[in-house]
Amino acid sequence: MISSVTFRVSPYLVLNSQFRPRCVVQASSLVGGDSTVSSSPELVVLSGAPPVEEREKIAPLTGGNKYAVSKIDVVEKKKVEKEAKSTVGLESLKVLWDDAYGTKSVKDYLDRARDMIRPDGGPPRWFCPVECGHPLNDSPVLLFLPGIDGTGLGLILHHKALGKAFEVRCLHIPVYDLTPFEGLVNFVEKTVKAEYASFPHKPIYLVGDSFGGCLALAVAARNPTIDLVVLLANPATSFGRSQLQPLLPLLEAMPDNLRFTLPYLISFFVGDPVKTATANIDKMLPPRVALEQLSVNLTSLLPRLSGLADIITKETLFWKLKLLKSAASYANSRLHAVKAEVLLLASGKDNMLPSREEAHRLTKSLKNCRVRYFKDNGHILLMEDGISLLSVIKGTHTYRRTKRHDYVLDFLPPSMSEYKVAFTEVLGLFRYASSSVLFSTLDDGQIVRGLSGVPSEGPVLLVGYHMLMGLDIYPLVEEFLREKNIVVRGLAHPMLFSSRMENLSSEFGLIDWMKVFGAVPVTGSNLFKLLSTNSHVLLYPGGAREALHRKGEEYKLIWPEQPEFVRMAARFGATIVPFGAVGEDDIAELVLDYDDLMKIPIVNDYIKDINRRAIRVRDGQSGEVANEEHFIPGILPRIPGRLYYLFGKPIETRGKYELLEDRENAKELYLQVKSSVESCIAYLLKKREEDPYRNIFDRTMHRALNSPLHKIPAFEP
Repeated sequence: MISSVTFRVSPYLVLNSQFRPRCVVQASSLVGGDSTVSSSPELVVLSGAPPVEEREKIAPLTGGNKYAVSKIDVVEKKKVEKEAKSTVGLESLKVLWDDAYGTKSVKDYLDRARDMIRPDGGPPRWFCPVECGHPLNDSPVLLFLPGIDGTGLGLILHHKALGKAFEVRCLHIPVYDLTPFEGLVNFVEKTVKAEYASFPHKPIYLVGDSFGGCLALAVAARNPTIDLVVLLANPATSFGRSQLQPLLPLLEAMPDNLRFTLPYLISFFVGDPVKTATANIDKMLPPRVALEQLSVNLTSLLPRLSGLADIITKETLFWKLKLLKSAASYANSRLHAVKAEVLLLASGKDNMLPSREEAHRLTKSLKNCRVRYFKDNGHILLMEDGISLLSVIKGTHTYRRTKRHDYVLDFLPPSMSEYKVAFTEVLGLFRYASSSVLFSTLDDGQIVRGLSGVPSEGPVLLVGYHMLMGLDIYPLVEEFLREKNIVVRGLAHPMLFSSRMENLSSEFGLIDWMKVFGAVPVTGSNLFKLLSTNSHVLLYPGGAREALHRKGEEYKLIWPEQPEFVRMAARFGATIVPFGAVGEDDIAELVLDYDDLMKIPIVNDYIKDINRRAIRVRDGQSGEVANEEHFIPGILPRIPGRLYYLFGKPIETRGKYELLEDRENAKELYLQVKSSVESCIAYLLKKREEDPYRNIFDRTMHRALNSPLHKIPAFEP
């Protein structure tokens, strides 16, 4: 029993999104002395029990823990909670917010773990990293279930980012704790049920890393009626086929005085040391500086590996491997009962577990499972370079606050690190080759370089020409972010969001990045929601037919006859900004179009099959725009010219809703928009001939000697 309980308020005291005060707790036991529940000032502990329950006591768990820890009621009344939300919780995130990704590395994990592993006699418990800060209002809870280390620090690279979108709680299993697997399942399940009882309309996220993946699946299987979103990072359900099996006899034969060789043995299995060492290196650094930083990181990392001998001792590893075996068996026997939404992250270079093969197996066994494959990463996926967990969650549209994902209300704006990764690593080569330049038109008709002619206040509807393969999208989105700090919400074909695009080897790629930066399926309801929230919306009336045009159709508008977007814009008083874009013929040459491909045996059968299963957005419409056959054209790259954009004079619709209810008036405005787009294209085709830097070689020379990419001169408007 506990004789007394005292509170020691942490200097890092915060409130989480459910407004439970976070405290560091000391509990005095009958055997004397204090049992420190947390020794790290950077971690805040929620008592070992589900924090939403009433005050009660728990019996000692099986194993080495000798103390029972009191559950402390830290829950405010719902009325107080509701009032506090308006003052404590975040309302929204700013565009290009700081998610701190890339500022932490595995070194921070090892340093922090040194404080976490001190024996405290306590059972498993939840803690909330203080660096997570305040989440958005109505954020769901995220429960992190760790790997065999048990520290709960496996998300250390992601704390600040995840802390904005979730109420983050991490499970800490003390080093010498011997709670059996079913005991851990019961513990997590108790928390899940308590959360569900308090907030039945919110999803509960379970992030399971390796061993924690087995734990997450076991809890999901036992609670099929609770809305769970399960994220698995290299789950240990494949333990029976893993490289760890031969480790047991090796451990038995290892003398105790060689205990310090254990961490180096483990690190060989864990992953690529270069991937972990580059996690906090800025990709914008020059190669020489980045290499020097990598050398420093590797040099400082190696001595810290000896700390693994304290985190995972020989005796602990024996127990953990047995725990892994029982966990894999338990979870595998119940896969059929898992009804939860599952997102599985699998590494291609996992030396500890056959994670890629396991992803294939689990996809077939689980009813609602998607996979993202990371071919260059090792076992400790969440602590390696290039894996921002929040970006993956956003890019797969896995983030939601209610029963269903809402493309508008659940959107989280891109962070600065996402901006850098997307436009330097993912699109860096295309960005460099195209060297896009944008012009806009002021109210007086003057054309200027930049976007000053485009209204900064929404709602704004950008309506334009769709280049071949949508080449025009990425520079446009980047420039609005860079110059105006505005996210342009692109309306894209629903096929890009369909489960039919998913496969067992789907890498986190360009389509996912489009979703991170706000792309939504093109539907009337999504356009309605976006305009109602004063967004900047990007619409291509020509859609897939225009982007997959035939030979000789470059810069030809293939638009529908119905002026529906005009009436929708007028309903919200949106400003319509027509724009033209040219340069596709300077970037690539269309060699095989739809007509050519349909003449090739086998290929035509493949295209027919794709279109038979494709989602149609033009059904019931007439005209050429309705012929939206899906195919991949044959193109040859050219020595890159340049992409040019011109945004025409803004067209106001405020106060014209009743006028545009008349079909003839709406059609007249529609034709005005179309004519403006054609005029913009014609202007750019003529003026680009005057650009002294249209050729990539001239631009490269100027950039090397004078200015950054976005400041390379162009023609005078």
